[in-house]
Amino acid sequence: MSNKVLVYIDHFHGEVLPISWESLGVGRKLADELGGDVAVVIGGQDVKDAANQAFHYGADQVYYADDSSLVDYRPEPFASLVSQIAREDAPDVLLFPTTTRGRELAGMCAIDLNSGVLPDVTALEVQDGKLTATRPVYAGKLIATVVCDSTPQIITTRGRAFDKPELDASRTGEPTQVDALCRQTIFRHRSSNTRRKRGELA
Repeated sequence: MSNKVLVYIDHFHGEVLPISWESLGVGRKLADELGGDVAVVIGGQDVKDAANQAFHYGADQVYYADDSSLVDYRPEPFASLVSQIAREDAPDVLLFPTTTRGRELAGMCAIDLNSGVLPDVTALEVQDGKLTATRPVYAGKLIATVVCDSTPQIITTRGRAFDKPELDASRTGEPTQVDALCRQTIFRHRSSNTRRKRGELA
């Protein structure tokens, strides 16, 4: 086990959503309990300031992809980016904030990484190296305690269920820039070829 936690930071044009810092706070706590580190990944355009902020909120390592192809959210290139970092970093836990984008990316990354997802989690604790998660089911009528047996354990954290960590400006670091994986360009190319072939057949 690497005892490492990786957190996806959701944002809108460089403005980080507060729930992302809550997820990072969860990641920091889990990493401390597991005796490991917490890293974050963020993609977009002009996101280096947000990447630097992540150190203030508890990140040990920050990966960021700053590219014009990521200025607008599309699930394929963002999922490719997170999945590639997860393959290289081999975290035991991969956290996403429970936003529309976070839930979508968690599901896509689970497919890429051959894992499962525990969505909308409201509490987490470490037991025998595995995470036990608490989440509402049946529209909140019941509370379930569940465990993810696959690795990485992919989890989305519910907003306001966890405290936002205090900003510590004394915590700094140098973020690592990574390449944007523009799978969307491949899909556009394939779609264009398909249309062209259909036109030729017609």
